[in-house]
Amino acid sequence: MKIWFDILTPKQYLFFEYFIQKLRKQHKIVCTSRKYQQVNGIEKFGSINPIIVGKHGGKNNVNKLLASLNRSKLLTKKIEKWSPDLLISFCSPEASRIAYGLGIPHIAFSDSPHAKAVMKLSLPYTTKLLTPWIIPKQDFDGFGIDYKNIIRYKAIDAGVIIKNYKKNKKNKKNKKNKKKIILIRPEESEAAYITKKSKTIKIIKKIVKEFPNEKKIVLPRYKDQSKNLKKIFGNDISILSKPVNGKELLNNVDCFVGSGGTMTAESGLLGIPTISLNTVPNRIEDFLVRKRIIVRSDNPDRICREIQQSLDNLQIIKKKKEKAKKMVESFEDPYQVLLKTMKSL
Repeated sequence: MKIWFDILTPKQYLFFEYFIQKLRKQHKIVCTSRKYQQVNGIEKFGSINPIIVGKHGGKNNVNKLLASLNRSKLLTKKIEKWSPDLLISFCSPEASRIAYGLGIPHIAFSDSPHAKAVMKLSLPYTTKLLTPWIIPKQDFDGFGIDYKNIIRYKAIDAGVIIKNYKKNKKNKKNKKNKKKIILIRPEESEAAYITKKSKTIKIIKKIVKEFPNEKKIVLPRYKDQSKNLKKIFGNDISILSKPVNGKELLNNVDCFVGSGGTMTAESGLLGIPTISLNTVPNRIEDFLVRKRIIVRSDNPDRICREIQQSLDNLQIIKKKKEKAKKMVESFEDPYQVLLKTMKSL
């Protein structure tokens, strides 16, 4: 079978790498992506080298639309030539429409029903949707997919990513005589679903003030974010503006402050003391907060108290790691669910 993967974000790259590694043993795999700052360069940390077709449209709605239409046109020519038997995507709008138009079955994954624009543009053309069990089927109401075509698996996508690159355990931190590291991941600022006003600058200012002796690393998503942060904070923070190996970075971190997305979930499931700013309310973040894998707050004072507690209390860290490990071990393998779904088509 010839299987086409359309990979649009770093999360999708890391998530699909696991499936591609297994599927390519018996099937021919074709991977496409787009020119996008967050994705391009990440392949040096993985085993997938997608073909770049089209680009990300940025923040502006008109540019998003034009980029999507142009990418659809470019992709159509390539996919018609390749003639794949199956599309697997994370609800790629362009790939969904092309697969439907060319009569290619499409298995989509999604843990983000809050991304309404993407859902509306992809789910009406999707054959089967695979989603974590935490997410009720009702969350996909109004997006044009029947409940019978929604299949749930007992795993969180960040847990799948962790299991896939857990084998690479080099560069483990030597904690002797080293500064404690606080890693901060600003919110997504170019997605269509963003509505909350950012509090990140205010929070970073508080962290810089309260933790002068710790190393503060900020991992921005875009060049504009990097420039703005550099302008405001100068040498008070370290800015990682190039793609990084997330697992190796997290392995060296003492505390993580994230916006509630995939990296927040990864950090929590690795047992790292994790604070979510909940910039984009979602089911996964809510579940991990309820299970006390991560803490939710956008209050700078509370965030600093949580950081202080995390840095000073080895017992808390030990318990967090044990609890997170137990949760990850309880997850089922969604690859088996994917195989079963493929056979049913």
